[in-house]
Amino acid sequence: MDLISFTEYLVKSIVKEPDMVKVKKFAGEEESIILEIIVHEGDMGTVIGRGGKMANAIRTLVQANAYLLGLKKVKINIDSF
Repeated sequence: MDLISFTEYLVKSIVKEPDMVKVKKFAGEEESIILEIIVHEGDMGTVIGRGGKMANAIRTLVQANAYLLGLKKVKINIDSF
């Protein structure tokens, strides 16, 4: 499973509107990758979690998957529409 599919699977499994989840990949600086996670506005609280704990957990899991895929650094931005 590639990084984008893995991230989509993680986020879709916790939100109420899984059809609205979109993950886009951008090239960052120094071989880093930027993942933009876009969710429905009503799901922002769920994805970020209390004190940012859910967002940190998602970042940790995605970074671990990226390491297994041989990727250096992944930055994650979470936004709504």
